[in-house]
Amino acid sequence: MTDGKDRKQHWEHIYHSKPLETVSWHQPVPTTSLELISRLNVPKEAPLIDVGGGDSLLADHLLDLGFTDITVLDISGNALDRARERLGDRASIIQWIEGDATCFTPEPDYALWHDRAVFHFLTEPEQRMAYIHRAVAGIRTGGFLILGTFSDRGPLKCSGLEVQRYSTDELQAQMQPYFKPVTCLNVAHNTPSGSVQDFSFCAFVKV
Repeated sequence: MTDGKDRKQHWEHIYHSKPLETVSWHQPVPTTSLELISRLNVPKEAPLIDVGGGDSLLADHLLDLGFTDITVLDISGNALDRARERLGDRASIIQWIEGDATCFTPEPDYALWHDRAVFHFLTEPEQRMAYIHRAVAGIRTGGFLILGTFSDRGPLKCSGLEVQRYSTDELQAQMQPYFKPVTCLNVAHNTPSGSVQDFSFCAFVKV
């Protein structure tokens, strides 16, 4: 599935039909992402974006920690609506963008770009390069990129879609020469259904 319209329809249906607590990627506490953000010492007032953030709880936790300049990008308007409804009055603190990560125009000079949801769904080389070019354009020099993808031992599909799997070495190679790795690790994610998915996480600095 490479067409942007088809991707949008797919994810609109997922977020319309499945409760947050039942989707495989649900994390009550996104521990690995929060630990990496803390390790990078990102200032609380720095602009950051969660790409493919949907209605994940990362934004909630970042608000709890005192971050004040948060953007959430997702292809699904249903996902963003659910997140806004959950956050109530606090939703106004966040900038919400409904768009495709491979073709949106990043405006701010982000200090941090976080993605645990999108990159492994980009199975075509041209999709990945379009995404990387937007990350390069959107992240300030010396800013950070956190990518979480299915590892080389992870599932072959997610939500009915094929995925591109990465070892941490392969993820680092994909980001050259624009980003230098800071730290990489493998993480086992326990899904709500009780299965285990293996993820590769890497934090990069833009050079």
